[in-house]
Amino acid sequence: MSGSHYTNRKSHNMKIWVDADACPVVIKGILFKAAERTRVQLTLVANQPMNTPPSRFITSIQVASGFDVADNEIVKRVSAGDLVITGDIPLAAEVIEKGGHALNPRGELYTTNNIKERLNMRDFMDTMRASGIQTGGPPALNQSDRQSFANNLDRFLTRHAKEA
Repeated sequence: MSGSHYTNRKSHNMKIWVDADACPVVIKGILFKAAERTRVQLTLVANQPMNTPPSRFITSIQVASGFDVADNEIVKRVSAGDLVITGDIPLAAEVIEKGGHALNPRGELYTTNNIKERLNMRDFMDTMRASGIQTGGPPALNQSDRQSFANNLDRFLTRHAKEA
């Protein structure tokens, strides 16, 4: 492969990007272990300083605070085949559009098939809230959410390792 100027999609070193401001600490812990175990580059993007374990596979980028600044940074840097960890549906939709993958902290993998439906539901809930209806937030992350996240992350990384 050395000397070749041709690269295909599979030769790209997949990276994991984390929309870290809203990512639960327990999920970051799972990601840190996975990055070390699989030697995949993990980058947390947030508008506040991040504590990350010392590792050559784990870095963080601090962006200015402001609406969607971290999301925009992730979209700018993500490549086809990369994985983004986010509960932000518009961000997930943009990542999928660029050929990336998106996994939410509850373990749901967003796909081209389900993201439109999620966007529609989100817009519907926004409309409900705007009209004064209390919709409540999502329930707290529980043990089965953490397990689902860990399992789907593992499945994704295993599948990617086979393709690489």
